[in-house]
Amino acid sequence: MSVRPNQITALADAIAALQTLTGPADALLRQFFRAHPEAGRADRAFVAEGIFAWLRRRRSLEALADTTSPRALALAVATRELGLSVRELEPLISERDALWLRAFKARLATPLPPAVAADLPDWLWERLGTAYGDAERTALAQGLLAAAPLDLRINPLKTTRDAARAALAAAGIDARPTAHSPLGLRVAGRPAINEHPLFLDGSIEVQDEGSQLVGLLLAPKRNEMVVDFCAGAGGKTLLLGALMRSQGRLYAFDVSEKRLANLKPRLARSGLSNVHTQLIAHERDAKVKRLAGKIDRVLVDAPCTGFGTLRRNPDLKWRQTERDLAELVLKQQTILRAAAALVKPGGRLVYATCSVLPDENEAQMATFVAEHPEFAAVDAAAELARAGVALDTGPTLRLAPHRHGCDGFFAAVVERRA
Repeated sequence: MSVRPNQITALADAIAALQTLTGPADALLRQFFRAHPEAGRADRAFVAEGIFAWLRRRRSLEALADTTSPRALALAVATRELGLSVRELEPLISERDALWLRAFKARLATPLPPAVAADLPDWLWERLGTAYGDAERTALAQGLLAAAPLDLRINPLKTTRDAARAALAAAGIDARPTAHSPLGLRVAGRPAINEHPLFLDGSIEVQDEGSQLVGLLLAPKRNEMVVDFCAGAGGKTLLLGALMRSQGRLYAFDVSEKRLANLKPRLARSGLSNVHTQLIAHERDAKVKRLAGKIDRVLVDAPCTGFGTLRRNPDLKWRQTERDLAELVLKQQTILRAAAALVKPGGRLVYATCSVLPDENEAQMATFVAEHPEFAAVDAAAELARAGVALDTGPTLRLAPHRHGCDGFFAAVVERRA
C-alpha cells in the first residue's frame, strides 16, 4: 500500500471528527467527506479503511499508544492495522512522529488485559463470558474483529445464482456461492457492485448470508398475507417478496420514514409488485391493529444492540451501553407482543435479531412463549432443511462469524395453534 502525507493527515482529522461518536460512524464519515470535497477517491478509500480499522481495534490501539491524540492514532492505525512500515512512513512524517512511532512499535508485544486485547468494553466482555464461557467468548471476539466480506443475494425473479456468477466473472468480479444460503454469493475484494448492471436492474442485492437465512426461515408462500414488522431499508422485505414470487400481499412496516424512503429505489429495481410500505407511529398504530388475526407470516427483525454486526459496524460496541441494552429488551418485548397479535391460527412468526446476547434472544423467546401458550416453538434446523439449507444450530438459528462466516444472528420460529 502506498500512502501520501495528506492521507495520514486526513485520517487524523477523520479520527478527531469521529472520536465522540455522536451518531453512526458511517453517517459521520459521510459528513466528514462532505466537509472535505478536495479528497480524491484514493484518499477517501484510505481514510475509510483506516477509520473502520481504528473503530474495530480502538481500545487496544489507545492502550498501546497511551494517548488519544488523533495524529498518534492515525500513525498507529497505519502501522499496526494497515501494514505500513515505519520505513515507508518516515519520509512522510516529522522526526518527532517517527520517534514516537518506533516507540509504539516496540510496545506492540505488551500484554493487555483480556477485554482490552479483545477490543470490547468491560461490560460486554463480561456478559459474553457469562453467556458462552471463556473459550467460546475469545473465539467469538476474534471473529467480530475481522473485516466482513461482501455478500450478495440474487433475485430469483430475475436471475439464477450461476447466471449471476458468470456475469460478475465477465466483469472481473470473483463471486463464489455462500456456504449455506442457496441464494448467496460472496465477493472477493471490494468491487463497485453498485455500478454493475446486475445491481442496477435489481438482479442482485447486497445482503449478508445470515440475513438471507433469517428470511428463508419465514418461508412465505404465494398468495399469503405477510408482514415484515420492522422492515428498515428492506433487505429482508425484498427477499420475502421474491420468495412469494411477487404474489400475495407483503406489508413493510417501519417507524422511520427515512428508512422506508431508502427501500423505494431498491423496491423499484426488484420488480416486485406485492410490497406495500407502511409508515407507522408505533407498534400499536391503527395500521397494525386492523390486521390483527389476519396474517399468515410475520417477521420481527427486532431493533437490537447489533453486536452480531460488529465486523461491519464496529462503532456499536463503543456507542451502546448496558442501559441501552435494558431499554432495547423492553422495546423488543413490546414489539413482539404487538406482532404476535397479527398472526392468525396456523400462522407463523419469526423473531430475529443481529445480536449475540441471550438477553435479546433466548431470554426474549422464553418470556414470549411463557406469556403466549397459543404459540408453539418450531425447529429452525428442520425449517432450513425444507429450504435446502443443511445447517443445524439447534432448535433456534444461532449464527456467529467465527463459526459460520457471516454476521451474528439469532432467529426463533413459533406457530400459532389456536
